[in-house]
Amino acid sequence: MKIMMNIPNLLSLSRIAMAPLLLLSSYFGSELLFYIFFTLMLVSDVLDGYIARKLHQCTKVGSYLDSIGDYITYLSLPFATWWLWPEVIRTEWWYILTAFALFLLPGMIARLKFGEMVAYHTWLTKVTAVVMSAGIIVILFTKDDLLFHLAVYLLVIEAVESLAITFYLERPQQDVKSFWHLFKRK
Repeated sequence: MKIMMNIPNLLSLSRIAMAPLLLLSSYFGSELLFYIFFTLMLVSDVLDGYIARKLHQCTKVGSYLDSIGDYITYLSLPFATWWLWPEVIRTEWWYILTAFALFLLPGMIARLKFGEMVAYHTWLTKVTAVVMSAGIIVILFTKDDLLFHLAVYLLVIEAVESLAITFYLERPQQDVKSFWHLFKRK
């Protein structure tokens, strides 16, 4: 797979490259570096898609890189959190495990069905990502778990929508606004 070097793809690649730095900063106990890298990763996640649409540089490769960046970001977070705030992991393990499973399951089922990774990037996925990111920041800063719990419940709905899209489609499709939009088109 040839990676077209453009600004959105470079942003996605930078997010992927920051994951080891996030982990290292946490392992060595630097909350400040954790927050800096995590913030940069979140900002690059928002900007890559926005810039791709504005510059008309939306590509299948870019969509894959964005999804890989999402997976790497959210898979590295529990480890980083464990090293810096083990009490959060101990008290929130059920929600974290649920979020982890809900984040991975739709993608795994789509890969089994289509033989390739898909990135629907639905509206609900985008909203869930914002709420989840905010929930993670709030729980780490304040230990208030309400927004994080809400994000996990929203992730349940998002996972159901992604699974419905996967079962509805006959072949893979990128950037589906919602199941409703897909259903309405047919």
